[in-house]
Order: sequence, then C-alpha cells, then structure tokens
Amino acid sequence: MVVVEVEGVSKRFRRQTVQPFTTVKTAFVDFVLHRRRPEREATYQALKDISLTVRQGEVLGLIGRNGSGKSTLLKLLAGIYRPDSGKIAVHGRIGALLELGAGFHPEFSGRENIFINGIVLGLSKRDIRQRFDAIVRFAELEEFIDEPVKTYSSGMSTRLGFSVAVHADPDILFIDEVLAVGDEAFRQKCFDKIDEFRRRGKTIILVSHDLAAVQRWCDEALWLEEGTLRERGMPRRVVDLYRQSIATEETERSVAEHHRIEEEVQQTAAAETPHRWGGREIEIVSVRMLQTSGQECYVYQSGEPTSIAIHYCVHRPVPNPVFGIAILRGDGVLCYGTNTEIDGLSLPHLGDEGDVEVLLERLDLMTGTYVLDVAAHAIDGYPYDYHHGLYSFAVKSELQDSGVSRIPHSWVIKPFVAVS
Repeated sequence: MVVVEVEGVSKRFRRQTVQPFTTVKTAFVDFVLHRRRPEREATYQALKDISLTVRQGEVLGLIGRNGSGKSTLLKLLAGIYRPDSGKIAVHGRIGALLELGAGFHPEFSGRENIFINGIVLGLSKRDIRQRFDAIVRFAELEEFIDEPVKTYSSGMSTRLGFSVAVHADPDILFIDEVLAVGDEAFRQKCFDKIDEFRRRGKTIILVSHDLAAVQRWCDEALWLEEGTLRERGMPRRVVDLYRQSIATEETERSVAEHHRIEEEVQQTAAAETPHRWGGREIEIVSVRMLQTSGQECYVYQSGEPTSIAIHYCVHRPVPNPVFGIAILRGDGVLCYGTNTEIDGLSLPHLGDEGDVEVLLERLDLMTGTYVLDVAAHAIDGYPYDYHHGLYSFAVKSELQDSGVSRIPHSWVIKPFVAVS
C-alpha cells in the first residue's frame, strides 16, 4: 500500500534584498525625503519536479549536500510548506521530528507543552494523560517537567520533543537530522524506538548526513542534488555514488588549488619566502600527487597508494644531489620523511631537466589534512630548492582510531580458564 505520493512537486522561495546606498549623500537625501530604497526580489529553486512513492513499512533515507532540498521536501510532506506545483498525498497520521522543541512555548512548563504539542499531533487530552508518564520517563525529565521550558537546555528540549512525537504513535514518521543531537545514551534510546517502529510496520522518511545510519536503517535511499532527484535505489549503491561525486568534486577543487599555488610559486621562483628557499642550482618546477592510474589526485582514502612526481630543471650541475619528501599534519607535526640518500639510491646524470617520482605504497594516515615538503639539496643539507608546506592533500577514513598513522594490527583475547 502506497502511503506517500509525490508527483511533479516544485518549490521556489523568494528572497528580498534592499539595494545598497551608493553614497552618504544619497542616504541623507533618502532620509530627509522619507524615501525608501527599492527592493530587488530574488528567488531560488529549492525543489524541481520531484516525484516519488513510499509504501507502508518502508524506510526511505534522503541524502545530499546542504541546500539540496532534503529538509524542504520533508516540510512539504509534513504540510508545513505548500508546493508551487505538483501534488502530494500522505495517508496516515504524521509524526514530524523536524526541529525538536521549536514548537514549545518558552514560558509554559514542560507539562503544559506536552499537552499543547500532543493536541497539535492529533491526540486527545485523554490520550495524552494516558501516555504522559511514559513521555516524561522517556525524556528523563521527571524532576523538571513543571519548570518553564525556557530554563531547559537544548538537550532537554530535544529529549522532550522526540518523546512527545514518538509517543503520539504516528503511522508515518519524518526525521530530519535530529538523531545527531543529544548524548550517546539518549541517541541509543532513539535508535531502539526507531527499531520498534520498523518492527511494527511504520513508514519512516529519514534525512541524515550520517551515511552509515542511512545504510543501516533504510530500505531505499534517495539522493537530492540542487533540488533535483539525482539517484534512488539500494542504500549502499546510492551512498557509494554520492561519495564518488563528492570525492570527484573535492579532487577537482584541490587540483585547481594546487595549480594556483604552483603558479604563484613559479612567479616568485627567484625570491626567498618563508615557504621556499635555496640557491636554485636545481629548481623544482612542479609537484604532483598521482593515483596508480596516473590521474592527479589530492583526496585519498586511508590505505590508498599514491606517488609524488617532482619535475626539475638543472641550472648548474652539482655533484651527488639529493631529492627528498616529507609529510606533515596540518598542525605541523612531522608524520614521515625520506630522501634518496637515506634510501641508498645512486642518482644518474640528471641532464637539463627530468622527473623524480617516489611511490608510497600505502597512505596509512588518519582522517585529516596534510602538507608536503619537497626538496632538492646537497648531501651536507645545503638547499638547492626547498618547498615547505606548499602542497596540501586530504586523507579520509571511516575508522575512529586516534593519532596520525594507522598501524596494521589484530587482537587476541585469551581468558584464563580456572581449573577445578
């Protein structure tokens, strides 16, 4: 049975902007003459021709960047907004967890707000009285329920809002990122409640930036991009496509930034700066980080390989040159460094120009932003061309280890068995 139907829905919002004053004289004349500056009306399209259906008992996850239209779609389904075009039909009692606590009256007590919100959600006073103790107990507010809500912390308001909404026993539950707030113990209670709803065949539409939660909870995922439906299907597939899109954009952006910095470096090739110094007998012309495919990349998953390609020019031949690289964390902590001398390499004649490439078989770094030091120098350390912290790259990991580097490891648990 279809319980949510959306057909060709679009939504546009208006923004009013006042034209700025051009001079102090203009502002003074407008003030004296009581003349208002004309307003310019701007609009943006929040949703464009969205169509979807959700069947009873399904859990649908909405994913996408900020501003993609996820929350707007939920508010349309909840009846908070009206579509500019298209049709929406929702069959069943709705429970909307959009902005928990936003509907509470700050001067009223928690007890009074339970009754107000319960009635808004379609409960009778008798229903609310029967569920009142359970609502307060779930929210863990027994000692504060008769205090004004304005004295509550944001976490207390969140707990009360969630508790009222789920105890209204809706047929369809809309959840907009609210599970990201609150302490760990309360989040687990929320998850348990959602599990209970799923077992009872409730329909849930969930907006979340927690992609692991979407894969865990949802039967299907829907990816919105700039107000349009980009993809819908099995959560793992849709989440992977979304991640690939983000990674591609991040790589393109980081490549462009890398080239911009590199251009600035070359424009000041002869100058000494805090980030570049040396006699330029050998000049480092460009630095690239490459995937195994040869594609330039500056965003990696932890454990991925990369290579650092250094293009050089020789302006004056020098004996026994050394090339080196170092990886530093964004705060300056040295993570790793090596050079051709440390590795015992004997360099051939360099010619007028060429490339030096070092292959890093695994970037076993934790999530974070890192920078490269790249250098050509003499054996005694005299710098020919030293680039310090000019080139940044990012590493991502879903693991929660701490520190800088992830060391391959395993655990063995051997409890002693008492001999009777």
